Amino acid sequence: MSAFLYYLGFSLLIAHEIDAAIQREWKLLYIFRRLPEQTAIPYFVALHVPLFTLLLYLTNHDSNDIQQSSRLAIALFLIIHAALHKRLEPHALYKFHSPLSKGLIYGGGLVGFAYCMLMLTA
Repeated sequence: MSAFLYYLGFSLLIAHEIDAAIQREWKLLYIFRRLPEQTAIPYFVALHVPLFTLLLYLTNHDSNDIQQSSRLAIALFLIIHAALHKRLEPHALYKFHSPLSKGLIYGGGLVGFAYCMLMLTA
């Protein structure tokens, strides 16, 4: 069950990042918001390749300790990420108001929470 929750949470995160590109999330990020859109878009998208490569590597590592701690870190990130999005909702540039966007963000937070609870009780 824990593996299923982890993969579901990770999938929600990946889908959210696709949605984030559509919703122009880089306009909310300190580093990217100052860049012209023609520069910000490719950097925002391209930087996800090494990020997700590293996450996939760590969360599927041969060392069970590295794998489990990495999965727990992602689950915790999903919770924090949902809270950050909740805090950003009133921002004028925030565009994640659709049911799909909210489902990906807050669904990820709930799945991350469920994963953490499962790990605490295991």
